[in-house]
Amino acid sequence: MQDETETAEPNENWSWWPSWRPTSMSLLKSAESKILSCIRNDLLARFVTLPDLNRIWTLTVTNKASHKISEEGSRTALVMVHGFAGGVGLWVRNLDALSRSRPVYAFDLLGFGRSSRPHFPSDAKQAEEQSVNSIEQWRQTIGLDRMILLGHSLGGYLATSYAIQYPERVSHLILVDPWGFPERPAPHSETEGQEVELKRPAPPRWVKAIASVVTLFNPLAVIRAAGPWGPGLVNRFRPDFKRKFEDLFDDNTMTEYIYHCNAQTPSGEVGFRAMSESLGWAKLPMIKRVHLLPPSLPVTMIYGARSWVDSSTGDRVAEIRGKSVTHVRELLPHFPR
Repeated sequence: MQDETETAEPNENWSWWPSWRPTSMSLLKSAESKILSCIRNDLLARFVTLPDLNRIWTLTVTNKASHKISEEGSRTALVMVHGFAGGVGLWVRNLDALSRSRPVYAFDLLGFGRSSRPHFPSDAKQAEEQSVNSIEQWRQTIGLDRMILLGHSLGGYLATSYAIQYPERVSHLILVDPWGFPERPAPHSETEGQEVELKRPAPPRWVKAIASVVTLFNPLAVIRAAGPWGPGLVNRFRPDFKRKFEDLFDDNTMTEYIYHCNAQTPSGEVGFRAMSESLGWAKLPMIKRVHLLPPSLPVTMIYGARSWVDSSTGDRVAEIRGKSVTHVRELLPHFPR
């Protein structure tokens, strides 16, 4: 399977960066291959070429115990959309379990992972449209009629935008810790002396670190600027990646994967920067648009027990949608025995 050819940095002044940064699409491919080797069900991994000639790196996972075409054809596929700075490899724990009863698709968003990295506009609406249009082009090319659409973080934001624009293509919208829903609160908006319930822990330090530079630079510029120290930065600021997958890998496989996903030429993060006021807030909050989702579309919102995303936004979405089916689930913390 051929790796995608990437162009060099457009500015000649930065032509020394590839040798400064210990990364390449080949290294990303190698790290991802090690991760995907953990999948036990049937896996098809390939590039899907869109009508505009961008390519979307796509996984299809099916249950090897069930290959009856009539049965497979009757099951609505689940399509998974990753979050900011992520890629298909981060779904490795979920793909086998979720593909037991239906085909599962996961793809690298345009501008992320191994997918094409085109130019993104600086306008928030245009950047969002470019991402959503790529999802629709991908669906058409794959040949899916309808899908269960699951999005995490930024993927949840884009999945909701997609469901608003193409409601006939989504049978169920599932949002996991979705980014970009609430409006940014005004400074000192709380009433003096009023108790404010803190439903979520404070953002982790990696979020604060990226937020401190996002207004001046692309969010992950610090990883690229760090050159050979970049992988160490990822290990330092995202030690949770190694912990979450320590039963699968006893080395830095996951953090190396994340590093190689984000040390390439910036593209999707440029689009994200266009859509965000700072890391935690969208310029075009989705809470203002959820009323445009069709009333017949079931929506499930899932919040992790240790997530810094406030689950009260899910309650607000349920309130706005009224009698429409909207489930809000907050996972309980898991304590090892």
